[in-house]
Amino acid sequence: MKSLFHLAFHVTDLAQTRRFYGDVLGCKEGRSTATWVDFDFFGHQLSMHLGEPFKTSNTGRVGEHLVPMPHFGLVLPLSDWQALAQRLQAAKLDFVLAPQIRFAGEPGEQWTMFFLDPFGNPIEVKGLASLDTLYAT
Repeated sequence: MKSLFHLAFHVTDLAQTRRFYGDVLGCKEGRSTATWVDFDFFGHQLSMHLGEPFKTSNTGRVGEHLVPMPHFGLVLPLSDWQALAQRLQAAKLDFVLAPQIRFAGEPGEQWTMFFLDPFGNPIEVKGLASLDTLYAT
């Protein structure tokens, strides 16, 4: 069964949310009110509501790195991942984990990058040569 995900979380400023998710990430804005805004996050629905963002900590061990937990993200075909990485680097985004390859030569080989939105919400974006290898062991 294939589906789209919906994720709702807190931000503290909708104008800044629009700049980051719309201008920097290139997501199309959907519905909104005075207290929330929706975005098409690469085919999935994000709803950002005014409020206190959730607490995170760098406790997720992936190889030699500690990454923010909890976090959300997406998986892209490698060419789309590369284009997004270039877009974010050109925007001079500060990365938690700069674009890099992980598990090179292994069944789960993937490219990854971690960054925070302006409110500290952690996002991971993975790139795969073939989406069919996402669950490879």
